[in-house]
Amino acid sequence: MASDRIFGAVVTLIALAYIASATQIQTSFMADPVGPKTFPIIIGAVAAICGIIMTLKPDEEPEWPELKTMGSLLIAVVVLVGYAYALKPLGFILPTAVTAAILSYQINPQPAKAAAAGVGLSIGLFVIFKFALGLSLFGLPKFVTG
Repeated sequence: MASDRIFGAVVTLIALAYIASATQIQTSFMADPVGPKTFPIIIGAVAAICGIIMTLKPDEEPEWPELKTMGSLLIAVVVLVGYAYALKPLGFILPTAVTAAILSYQINPQPAKAAAAGVGLSIGLFVIFKFALGLSLFGLPKFVTG
């Protein structure tokens, strides 16, 4: 219950700050009748209402995952952040294969199957994104392809 109340209070404070920042949006002379402030204020109001409800009516105390699960989640976050930084310099295929293999290994710790899944996903997604969807991806690093 305490974790829900703390989270609800934090969400409410962030929502109120979001609403306050939304009121500072400058309107141009060609704005629509509703204006650019309305949508962010509505989002902030909904978030504030949800935070207040969570603070006033919390759920029972949750069962937090084991430390091993939290470690796996941390590894996944670090790998995905590294993936985002590796895409531009290394192309699509290599970082995607490594990331998919690591995440597949976390799901089912069999190295050969994880590696095959990584390579298969990488090449399959590249073909779909490049040729079926027409995205301008480069598959390999620029220093390899020239």
